[in-house]
Amino acid sequence: MTNENPMQELLQELSKLLIGKNIKLVTVESCTGGLVGKIITDQAGSSGWYESGFITYSNEAKHKLVGVDTQLLESFGAVSEQVASAMAFGACKLFPNCISLSITGIAGPGGGSDEKPVGLVYLSVCYSGHSKTVKCLFDGSRDAVRQSALQKGLDLLNDFLTNLNHV
Repeated sequence: MTNENPMQELLQELSKLLIGKNIKLVTVESCTGGLVGKIITDQAGSSGWYESGFITYSNEAKHKLVGVDTQLLESFGAVSEQVASAMAFGACKLFPNCISLSITGIAGPGGGSDEKPVGLVYLSVCYSGHSKTVKCLFDGSRDAVRQSALQKGLDLLNDFLTNLNHV
């Protein structure tokens, strides 16, 4: 039987993968502002596979909570591949037996530039020294960008966990 809600299917797949591999998840969110943690903790039983979540909306929070180097933030900006990766690695450093997902981006409607437009989002997954970071450009309203980032984050986690033995 297929679940009619694609988000539910992604979460069910994620929970099975994490439980099956005996790994817990830590999230580090910027532009999604806790949306990933919220959707996860809406699921009964998520305490069996969700360890913690950080909302690191400001550069200071990224630095103080997950150890993103201030030089990295100054050189590349908060919305960059380098910072997304550092956010994920920082969470793994705090929780070494966990997999981490970080999301940083520009949800809009303002705040974009030619170089970094509204809808630009970087997502990174880190586990046991291995990582994958992706760049996305989403269309739509602020909410649409955040929802797209949420879905992409869950997809990225599922793909990473599925291929974990091959990294």
